[in-house]
Amino acid sequence: MIPKSQIDLAKYRFQEAIEKLESARILLKENYLKDSLSRSYYAMFSAIRALLALEGLDSRKHSGIISLFNQHFIKTMIIDASFGRKLKKAQFSRERSDYGDYVEVTAEEVRNQLKDADNLISEIKRLLVKYTDDF
Repeated sequence: MIPKSQIDLAKYRFQEAIEKLESARILLKENYLKDSLSRSYYAMFSAIRALLALEGLDSRKHSGIISLFNQHFIKTMIIDASFGRKLKKAQFSRERSDYGDYVEVTAEEVRNQLKDADNLISEIKRLLVKYTDDF
């Protein structure tokens, strides 16, 4: 039985993921490509943190979250390994677009990452529902 506090935290984080994904869509529509890329990464990141909350896991660092996700969900084949690769690519793209100078991002790159984020969030929702009926 998963404690209610962990379920509540997972719900909160998953809702954040949904909101960030919607923000990414709006930013793409308004042609703010780098910001859209960043928001779609954070949507993925928040969804993963929601999943980890049900396991009572967290980290202060992005690398720690990704490591926990890989250890508990990718290596155990609960989630397809392609999602781990897409997450790592999204993290790289976000860092490049947020911190790099003279970085150009294409609409196609943003659309592809949005699609990856949407697919990962859908997969995580499927698992959250499997873990608990509260989703």
